[in-house]
Amino acid sequence: MELQAARQIIDTLAQGIHPVTGEVMPEDSPYNAPPVIRALFAVSQALDGQPAKARREPPPNAGKPWSAQEDGKLESAFSAGIDVRDIALEMGRTAWAVEARLVKLGKIAPRPGMRMSSPLAN
Repeated sequence: MELQAARQIIDTLAQGIHPVTGEVMPEDSPYNAPPVIRALFAVSQALDGQPAKARREPPPNAGKPWSAQEDGKLESAFSAGIDVRDIALEMGRTAWAVEARLVKLGKIAPRPGMRMSSPLAN
């Protein structure tokens, strides 16, 4: 397996998403535990060739399941034309997580190279 493919799997797990099915991990999954999320981000950074300390901490809601209220807020912000990066900052998520959620909600098509093999469960 190439390092880029491994990193993509690690990044997906760090977002609380099953890398094969694309389903959101259950809340009680070990992948949703903050220490595990931080460890996965550290491994991802190491695969990227950067020391873990050189990067910022993940956003506060990284890896957490999306609520119906957050979905509504996301859809409203996106419909209002707010940039994905600004939405991500406001919601405490990564831009990748916001894009993935917009794909799941049917608001955008997946970007080339975006691994969304099946719809997300949550």
